[in-house]
Amino acid sequence: MREIPGPLLAERTTLRLGGRAIAELVLETPEDALALDEHLKRLGGEPFIIGRGSNLLAGDGELSLVLVRPQFNNGPEIIGEKRQADGSRILVRVGAAVPLPRLLGFCARHGLSGLEGLVGIPGSVGGAVAMNAGSFGAETCKCVESLTLFMAGRISQVESGALKPAYRNLAIFDANGEARSDFLVLEAIFGLTLAEKGGIAERMSLNFFEKKSKQPVASWSAGCAFKNPEPGVAAGKLLELAGFRGRKLGGMAFSPRHANFLVHEGGGSAEAALTLLSEARETVRLRFGHELKPEVRLVACRLS
Repeated sequence: MREIPGPLLAERTTLRLGGRAIAELVLETPEDALALDEHLKRLGGEPFIIGRGSNLLAGDGELSLVLVRPQFNNGPEIIGEKRQADGSRILVRVGAAVPLPRLLGFCARHGLSGLEGLVGIPGSVGGAVAMNAGSFGAETCKCVESLTLFMAGRISQVESGALKPAYRNLAIFDANGEARSDFLVLEAIFGLTLAEKGGIAERMSLNFFEKKSKQPVASWSAGCAFKNPEPGVAAGKLLELAGFRGRKLGGMAFSPRHANFLVHEGGGSAEAALTLLSEARETVRLRFGHELKPEVRLVACRLS
C-alpha cells in the first residue's frame, strides 16, 4: 500500500474541482484492503473510494477525507465459458482499476457483446460496477457474473444472485440478507456473448458518435448532473424547458449541448456548481413538480 499525503481532488476528477484531502491510500494488492482500517484510524477522516473520478463533484478547501484508490489493473482476460439455458457466456476477468475504454476495446477485438452501450464513459470498471453505469440500453451489472469485494472486513467473492442493482446504484446482499453499499470492488467477472467482431465495433462507433454529437465528451465534466425522475421523463428535457441549457455561473455551466451535463469552463468552484445545481433543481420542482435527485456523487458537499 502506498500513502500519498494531501492529494487534490481537482487533479483526480474529470470535473477538475475539489479541495485537498488528508491522504490517499493506493491499494496495490487485494491484501492491502485488509490493512485499511489500521491506516484509516491512524489518519482520521472519512474514507472515500475513488477510481477515475468521472462522476464526482467534490467540495472546495480542506477536506476531512482519506481517498482509497484500488490500483488493480489486471486483465481483461478470458478465463472460461459458462453454459446456461439461453446460451453460452464467455467469462472475462478484469481488475477494478482497468479503464472502461480498455475493457471495451478488448471486447471488440475478441467479438464479445453485452457492454457496447458503455462506450464513451471514461470511468473505471470498479466505478462502473458500483454505480451500475449504463447507456444506450446497457447496464454494467446485467453482465456481471461475480465480483471480488472487500466488505465487512474481509475479501469475498459474490455471485450475481447477491447483487441488487438499481438505476445508477448497486447494493450487495450480505450473509444476513441485508443490502449493503459499503463495499469495495476489487475485481469483476463479466459474462459476455460471442458475436461478429465487425458488428460490435460498428455498434460501439455508432454509439460513440451519437454520444459525441449530443454530449460534451471533450469538456471537463462529471457526466449527467441529475437522474431521470421517472421512466420516460428525462432530466435533461426538464432542465432545457426550465431554461438551464447553457446557463453559466462562476466558471460552471450546464452544457449548451446537453442541459443535464454540468461542465467546468475554467476558474470554477464547487460552491458555484452547487449553487447552479440548486437553482436548477428548485426551478424544475416549482415549474414541473418533479424532484430531481443528483446522479453526480457529491463528495464533502451538499445541495441546499
